[in-house]
Amino acid sequence: MILIDGKKIAAELREELKKEVLSLKAKHNKIPGLTVILIGDMAPSQIYVRMKEKAANEVGLKSEVIKYPESVEEKTVLDKIDELNKDESVSGILVQLPLPKHIDKQKVIEKILPSKDVDGFHPMNVGNLSSGYDSSIPCTPLGCYLLIKKIEKNLSGKHAVVIGRSNLNGKPMTQLLLKENCTVTITHSKTKDLKTECLRADIIVAAVGIAELVKADWVKKGAIVIDVGINKTEKGILGDVAFKEVSKVAGALTPVPGGVGPMTIACLLKNTVGCFKKLQKQ
Repeated sequence: MILIDGKKIAAELREELKKEVLSLKAKHNKIPGLTVILIGDMAPSQIYVRMKEKAANEVGLKSEVIKYPESVEEKTVLDKIDELNKDESVSGILVQLPLPKHIDKQKVIEKILPSKDVDGFHPMNVGNLSSGYDSSIPCTPLGCYLLIKKIEKNLSGKHAVVIGRSNLNGKPMTQLLLKENCTVTITHSKTKDLKTECLRADIIVAAVGIAELVKADWVKKGAIVIDVGINKTEKGILGDVAFKEVSKVAGALTPVPGGVGPMTIACLLKNTVGCFKKLQKQ
């Protein structure tokens, strides 16, 4: 079995981006800029934002974090996004989710210019992805896709099963696999016989948030298994895949942690550089 080392592959991607940023600086005399808006003091959000800032600095991006208290008015946030939309030094804007209840997530996402939407959540980017057009792609599915492509270059005709239908992971993952000419089955909590669906798969992407849901007898010998889950349990952090037993049948498998997570942040940087390049062409 191949252990898919997300840390190593993410480090390689960051190194490529570092070189690209230097080349863009030489060509345009400016560098891509990522601005993150962080609202409130939720510990997980603060950790994620610190990791994003560190990674952005590492590849040479201009990085800024704007912090607001949880009580901030929605209008203040929307006005700040307007300001960042007009700021030419900002290539990418990210509002860290989740948001306080009094702030409308959809309004915030739609306020960000699609050309600066590094999360790929704007309805225009979602529509472009599903139509096969150029778009920003949500970072976690993009990271999963790049990991799969490291293992198998030609995905045409492969049967992929995506467990979970969220806007964040399942749906965009499906679009990326369809683009590669996979036959894709989307499964979810109402799927009648999940085990049978998984056993048909050459590729399984588990993104449902249930610890060790996917067992060894769900997996066809030699399948590529990507585990997006991060579940806090009494046994520690576990993925959606029962790693130890599935590793005996899978052809390739991501660990948790150290698989998809590092790729998510590396893909955020990739999207920021991509947004910068598009803005230079306008």
